[in-house]
Amino acid sequence: MENQKIIEALIYCELNDELGPNPVSWRPINVDEASRMHISIKAFTLLTGERGLIPNKLVILPFPSLNLKGVVKYIKWDDEDRRGGIAQAAIILLFKEINDVIFYKYLDYFEPLFEENAKDFIDFELAKENPEKYYEKLKKLEAQIEYLIEDLRIKELSQQPKEAFPQKELKSTDVDYKFKIVIVGDPGVGKTSLVLRFTDNAFRRSYIPTLGVHVSDKIFRVENATIQLVLWDIAGQQKFSMMRQQFYLGSDGIFLIFDLTNPKSFDDLSTWHQDVQKQLKDRALMGYIIGNKKDLGENLVVDTKQAVSLATELELGYIETSARTGENVDNAFYIIAKMLYSSLNDIP
Repeated sequence: MENQKIIEALIYCELNDELGPNPVSWRPINVDEASRMHISIKAFTLLTGERGLIPNKLVILPFPSLNLKGVVKYIKWDDEDRRGGIAQAAIILLFKEINDVIFYKYLDYFEPLFEENAKDFIDFELAKENPEKYYEKLKKLEAQIEYLIEDLRIKELSQQPKEAFPQKELKSTDVDYKFKIVIVGDPGVGKTSLVLRFTDNAFRRSYIPTLGVHVSDKIFRVENATIQLVLWDIAGQQKFSMMRQQFYLGSDGIFLIFDLTNPKSFDDLSTWHQDVQKQLKDRALMGYIIGNKKDLGENLVVDTKQAVSLATELELGYIETSARTGENVDNAFYIIAKMLYSSLNDIP
């Protein structure tokens, strides 16, 4: 997180009764109309997919056609002048995908800033303020966010360096082998948290559903080779069922994730396995069933023997992990990398 421009743009848009998603104000002022409309429409399309339910927390959305991602704060308030007596709007912060770990890792830090400014935007709407008010509010929010990002940067630099996994920072030019791992399972089982714990040693306590897919990677040493694991964290919601089919293609390994406190997430693993395998023309994937949230102790309800039995049936391994504490997370990714490397080289 070096000194660099993180915020690409800020947009405030409303859901207008006649126009639909409508950008009201934006920074910088040279954000073109096509981009403003695309971002606004996609932001509110999510609400349609979720049957109009407004997320209470910040949401991270991808905008792949713009090579950007966005932090979105949805706003809802009572307004007798609006259809149904309800008004909706959104504050959208745009950033480059390379910087997404800043927001995934520290999303809870940004929440109060957006919440505070959302209340001001509601007041502006009810008072029917002119566009200049909205612009000044976005300008103030941008300054607050930039200050927070700089504060977080200083905080990270001041921390004592920890022994990381791997011990030596490696570059893509060093890679000997690259493997694609698909990570699937029901919503809320901790797929993204596991990936973040492995790639960035971070844990996200607020649940934000993955929208389609999030791709990340990590490079490390396995015996005498430098391995790059490309991790495809695939959304578990039913509405993405058609979209995710294409994400399975070209996979080398699989992690089937379930929540040790949620029996249904375990029962659904066979369906997830079938969903992946039918796209791969009977080419069996190496991999593991991962029982996550091991740290929840007395709330664990899925029996280890039952999980091992299913893993054996699917010809997979079984590991129990905790994204919160980091228990077994590095080990799980290292083992699958070593397994895939050994299979290429016929190493027992």
